[in-house]
Amino acid sequence: MEQFGKIDFSQDWLNQVQTPCYIVNETQLESNLKVLKYVQDKADCKILLAFKGFAMWSLAPLISRHLSGTSASSVNEALLGKNEFKGELHVYSPAYTSKDMDAHVQMANHIVFNSVSQWNRFKSQLAHHPNIKTALRLNPEHSETDTPIYDPSGQYSRLGVTAKQFKSSLKDLQGISGLHFHNLCELNSDALERTLAVVEEKFGFWFSNISWINFGGGHHITRPDYDIDRLIKIIKRFKAKYNIEVYLEPGEAIGLNTGVLVSTVEDVIHNDMDIALLDTSASAHMPDVLEMPYRPYILNAADTGVKPFTFRLGGNTCLAGDVIGDYSFDAPLSVGDKLVFGDMAHYTMVKNTTFNGVNLPSIYIYNGESKQCRLVKHFNYEDYKSRLS
Repeated sequence: MEQFGKIDFSQDWLNQVQTPCYIVNETQLESNLKVLKYVQDKADCKILLAFKGFAMWSLAPLISRHLSGTSASSVNEALLGKNEFKGELHVYSPAYTSKDMDAHVQMANHIVFNSVSQWNRFKSQLAHHPNIKTALRLNPEHSETDTPIYDPSGQYSRLGVTAKQFKSSLKDLQGISGLHFHNLCELNSDALERTLAVVEEKFGFWFSNISWINFGGGHHITRPDYDIDRLIKIIKRFKAKYNIEVYLEPGEAIGLNTGVLVSTVEDVIHNDMDIALLDTSASAHMPDVLEMPYRPYILNAADTGVKPFTFRLGGNTCLAGDVIGDYSFDAPLSVGDKLVFGDMAHYTMVKNTTFNGVNLPSIYIYNGESKQCRLVKHFNYEDYKSRLS
């Protein structure tokens, strides 16, 4: 049940929710936040909420009580951090426009540049904002993830400065007070340890010139098998050796296993196999199913052949490949049946679309103590229309 947010689905409220919908367990979210706060305290580091993974601002008061701030990759995310959350606001983008920078310097505490050329373009503007700390993103050219689309250190990567580029640009780095690297995705602390060793080897000669460093995201800290003690030791060793403030910005670890997506079967057809058509979409509502790709957990379902009845689950858009996968069930699926997809709080709400004009899933908050579920957002035609002109 870990992937299903420890939500009690035996309650009558499940039959009352509007589907499709995301349901986030605020009690389980707080449990994750307590783990992250423990790491902050024990390792004497700062952990930020990365909006790219989870940006549910209705839970900002809860998140802000535990974390040190937020990390944004656009002006809109930065505005969300400034207006709804407390703590520090860090900003990074692969390429800032002049308009972006005009906005960021009014909000951000830290700004990270993707290239030396971007830093050179804006450093005179930053000179007028001495309270903003600036950094350069590094590309350690060390890969840990097996999924190319999520590997910032892969060949021809546009993300970060390589050691060769860094060393040839030392004369331009005056005013840069920090460094940033990110090459992990859903990984344990051993991957960070290997990456950090490479970063130290390639860029450690410059550490005496900085006061802070961001270890990026991809740290699966709240996963049950994550080695938290090892992470704390890695950070404490680094801080003791270099006397540099350390930040982490996990997006997924905050919302990991805190929420679900609930869908309803709307039709059942047969084309050499049984196919259930749902009121949700892999393409529009859980895009990582196609992008990663990965296979979501479904409550009371199994792989094909495990249970007696196998169905292909199809989405409700016109994309031919809008298929969630093939699953087996104890009984045949029928119109009106509800399916619960596990671990759907992160990289869903932040990435979903209104392709084909399908409504975005409603958003509910569940409380694990009271076992009550409340609607916090329902989307309609105006939300779709407002994205167009």
